[in-house]
Amino acid sequence: MDIVIVTTIIASLFIIIGVAEPLAARLRLPYTVILAVLGMMIGAGAIFFLRTDIIDALNPVSAAILNLPIRSNVFLYVFLPTLLFQATLGMNLRRMLDDWVPILVLAVVAVVVATLSVGYALAWVSSIPLVACLLIGAIVSTTDPSAVVSIFRSISAPRRLARIIEGESLLNDAAAIALFGLFMGFVMLGVPNPTLTAALGQFPMLIFGGALTGWVAAQIAIWVMSMFARYELAQISISVALPYLAYIGAEQSVGASGVIAVVAAGLTLNLTGPGRLPPESWVNLREVWDLLAHWAGALIFILAALLIPRMLEEVRVSDFALLGVVILAAIAARAAIIFALMPLLTALRISPNVERPYRAAILWGGLRGAVTLALALAVTESFRVPGEVKRVVAILATGFTLFTLLVQGTTLRMVIRWLGLDRLSPLDQALSRQVVAVALQTVREDVSRTTENYELTHDIIRSEAKIFGERLDDAVKSAEESGEILDRDRITLGLIALAGAERDTILESMRERTISARMSEQVLSHADRVIEGARTGGRSGYRRAANRTLTYGRMFRATVLLHNRFWLSGPLAALTADRFELLLSQRLILRDLGGFIDGRIRRIHGRRVAELLHELLGRRIENVEAALEGLRLQYPGYAEELERRFIRRTALRLEEREYTLMREDALIGAEVYTSLMQDVAARRAKAEERPRLDIALQRSELVQQFPLFEDLDKAALKRLGRALRTHYVNAGDIVVTKDSPAKSVFFISSGAVELESAGQTWRLGRGEMFGQMAVLMQRPRRVEVRVMAPSTILALDETRFRRLLKRSKALQDAVRASAEKRGIDAAILVPELAEATSKH
Repeated sequence: MDIVIVTTIIASLFIIIGVAEPLAARLRLPYTVILAVLGMMIGAGAIFFLRTDIIDALNPVSAAILNLPIRSNVFLYVFLPTLLFQATLGMNLRRMLDDWVPILVLAVVAVVVATLSVGYALAWVSSIPLVACLLIGAIVSTTDPSAVVSIFRSISAPRRLARIIEGESLLNDAAAIALFGLFMGFVMLGVPNPTLTAALGQFPMLIFGGALTGWVAAQIAIWVMSMFARYELAQISISVALPYLAYIGAEQSVGASGVIAVVAAGLTLNLTGPGRLPPESWVNLREVWDLLAHWAGALIFILAALLIPRMLEEVRVSDFALLGVVILAAIAARAAIIFALMPLLTALRISPNVERPYRAAILWGGLRGAVTLALALAVTESFRVPGEVKRVVAILATGFTLFTLLVQGTTLRMVIRWLGLDRLSPLDQALSRQVVAVALQTVREDVSRTTENYELTHDIIRSEAKIFGERLDDAVKSAEESGEILDRDRITLGLIALAGAERDTILESMRERTISARMSEQVLSHADRVIEGARTGGRSGYRRAANRTLTYGRMFRATVLLHNRFWLSGPLAALTADRFELLLSQRLILRDLGGFIDGRIRRIHGRRVAELLHELLGRRIENVEAALEGLRLQYPGYAEELERRFIRRTALRLEEREYTLMREDALIGAEVYTSLMQDVAARRAKAEERPRLDIALQRSELVQQFPLFEDLDKAALKRLGRALRTHYVNAGDIVVTKDSPAKSVFFISSGAVELESAGQTWRLGRGEMFGQMAVLMQRPRRVEVRVMAPSTILALDETRFRRLLKRSKALQDAVRASAEKRGIDAAILVPELAEATSKH
């Protein structure tokens, strides 16, 4: 084939890709639908011109188009890894973990249900072997929700909904391709009716083998990329190689799923990359991958569409009945998941609620795309698949894809309009009128100052001011006539705006490197959670989401368990250091939000709402500072090092800004500027290195701060530090229950607890202890101890406590004082105290 013609065709395809996006916006159709239509038109035109004698001059071009080396391996090995890898890099994984149940339901359960529904429905109405029918079901079960996601974003649908659909699109490709490989193997081996056990028995190797391969490949790539910290292009080049090597390694060497390997590699890089790579490199890497994925997605769609006319050449009338069965079975299976299983999961409080109109949009938006066509093409290329099976697979998969694109895709926006998802709620309409009025007032003030500076003609100014004033009067009148917005709704809208400003401030801090690269994604994830909480739960939802960012999660508790039982302190030290940085970053961000409330929210929602938001923000800042102070009391030296590191990063940012301004003002030349920036980059790399947290050393320093242990020597303090066990507890947790056996005494390192007994309550704070009387009196506990704020509590077992009591007079005095408060004769009921008293 002439290289000139092939190059011309490929260049022309890029022109088509460029034209398709604005054309789709103009026609208000999904981008993929436009690509598919253009691809089919090109393919059909090539066949027409090649088989007719109208214009012979186009025959070479038509032949070149039809003879393009478009094989299934091109889609599966070249384009698919690019799409999957970029999707994982663009995901907010920490927020997606909040919705892992509905994502897995749509991505895995829905794929399996659709595969079985289509397979058994076809087997029931046709003479095709069951395994071939299941193969067709696996091919048509993968969805391409890019169209519905883009439309949801254009109508400002909840982010959570778009996130669920994006997670589905990533994982259902993996599930469908894994099922495809499974049933394709049975078809090529000639197994007509495989048992369910035989089919599912190969799944663990496909899934776990692929995940392990992708994780190992990503870890090696990250290690190599971190060695090239100063060479951004080298890092990006290695990232480009990663998904392909992971895919090929899993498919050819391990015999596992290459799709799973690519997903695992992308997830690993997404989680660890921001902390191991420079911020600019990570941002540029993701931008490069966005461009590659855009090209790959468009090319895979348009090239697959070129094949559609050829794949439908052998269609028969009876095939339309089978296509109808596939359409009905696939839609029915998806409807059962969306309208039956998902509401059940919501009722069980496992999944977030998805309103019925959005579920209907998700159902109708289940478009099929290039992956379905690529899998069908793979079947037609295999010489081990019977000819009739090839024909039926090609026709049904292609026909179903065309139905979803040309019927569902072209009517999707109309369905969304019919469901009312494109209209603002009455509350949002009233708010928008007020926002317009406030904005126009601000614009009038700014325009007035601008015209004075430019000294424009007074007649022109007067004329334009009159036109603008009429518009402003109409806006104010419309705002006054609109329905009154309840204070509760104003508070919710204000909190959403405040949370959005928090996210914007975080992004700005990330660009200025005030927040370290390691923590940027986590801080941003917390901000997204607060936005979602305000949007769905108003004031209480905002407060719950904000408090959740301060609590100790399951992972933190797991690392505490590893440290307490197996002396593995590395994971705990890493998460504790992360918590330090997170709290420091949150405090920095939250303190900048007061100006936003006064400058923006007050003008729209009024003084009353602004004061309430100030109160909520102030309470949140207090909680963050209390949690930070608790950690600072536990690890004083480490907190100081982190704060020094923050100051150094801030100074470097300001220094870099000064050099940039001097370069823009031509005060320094390019050579001097480059030299100065290289010096700043070297010092910034050093400042980004986080100091190491030594849990054991910090524990010894912590124990010395307790007044109860002030008379112990250094050796005793060191032994005590090793003996104490740390418990990180959240507000509302119960540390001690009534009638439980007394085996330990507890010391409050930070936070506060509330004790309740016989209807009476009292509180204890930092430096105090509880549980000692039950231990010494050898009786079940009579109090319930509940945590009032995220706290750190140290526990000492009974044997060590009794030994410590004999040596420490300060501890004896504290126990004696607590006994007297309860009316207990310490000398009689607690022999240890009497014995210790006689020795002193």
